[in-house]
Amino acid sequence: MNSRFASLRQLALTFILVLLVQAPAAAEQNQEDSENAETGWTSIVRASPYWVSQGVYQNILTIRSWVLKESGYCSSPDRHILFDMRGQFLGWISNGDDSATTQKRLNDTRRSLHEKGLTDEWLAGDANTKGYPFALACDQPHVNLNLAVGRYLGSEAKDRVWGNWDDLSFATREQPGSLHNALMYTVQHRSEQNRFTLPPVLLNYLAGQILIESGGQARAHSQADAKGILQLSPAALKDCRIKPRNYWHRLAQIDCALRLMQQNARNLHPVFEARFGHLPENKRNALFVLMLIQSYHGGAGRVQALLDDETLAKPAKYFAANHERFTAGDIAFGMVFHNLGRDRLGLASLYYVADVQLATGALCRTAKLKATEFCAQI
Repeated sequence: MNSRFASLRQLALTFILVLLVQAPAAAEQNQEDSENAETGWTSIVRASPYWVSQGVYQNILTIRSWVLKESGYCSSPDRHILFDMRGQFLGWISNGDDSATTQKRLNDTRRSLHEKGLTDEWLAGDANTKGYPFALACDQPHVNLNLAVGRYLGSEAKDRVWGNWDDLSFATREQPGSLHNALMYTVQHRSEQNRFTLPPVLLNYLAGQILIESGGQARAHSQADAKGILQLSPAALKDCRIKPRNYWHRLAQIDCALRLMQQNARNLHPVFEARFGHLPENKRNALFVLMLIQSYHGGAGRVQALLDDETLAKPAKYFAANHERFTAGDIAFGMVFHNLGRDRLGLASLYYVADVQLATGALCRTAKLKATEFCAQI
């Protein structure tokens, strides 16, 4: 994904979007993030103590912000940055003329970082194997955040919304509204109907998800057949009783996403409370919101397994007993990190939550929203 500040190449509206979070390193991007073997990079993850997750949330936010803003060590898109299991930046390379050259530079840099004592271990990567330290491509053009923010705020008439869905009726053809106003309208209407009981700040993050999922493009369509501004899967569209002619209907997409979040919250809350109910209220609520965002990306069942599965819940058990040493973000990321390579959990799972946080922050720095009640909790 490119910067919200730089004007980079604009993808056609009909371009098939893939999630920004699914592009780790260009030279290693053919590897599945769901490797199950306890060898190679997964053995490094598995051997790492849980305490390494201290500070990981802020570290990942920092390196992802460089990618999203094309700033810092990603001021040039023709680079890869390398980071360790704590999300700490270790170094960068300029890309080669081809994937093989880039891969060799990554591996040479990994070896060099190890020889300098900046990392205890290193592992060469290739087209089929993730290396360590981890690598992240600065060039991720699937969504231009600057353009996405403009679409969300309805800067151009073509991006504004009007229409009817179920009992919702928003704006008119003559006076269409922004996606932001459509979201606020839908949330208020469903709230008045007592349709959901979601943490208020989660609704802010839903705005950030629109930016990350689709760049705010109504006809976004992924390779996995997810559709619309919130990239709803065929199963989700069916659950929400949305007919094919309305798959890309933006009010329907927002309404369905709210319904899915409510369902995820209802399913996760008992097991979450059993594991983390003793945390201070503010930390507990912040952690629950991050896990709900993760659920939207990877499914509530996978997140529930992080809380109650005999093997996958071991990190959660540790963090619950030692929560004073970690932020809510560290705990949310730590539960995923220490299970990387299991149950289709990969670095993309970490990137997604960080990117949603950063996109929401970008919205709340705009002149239109920064002083509004919407941004009061961000």
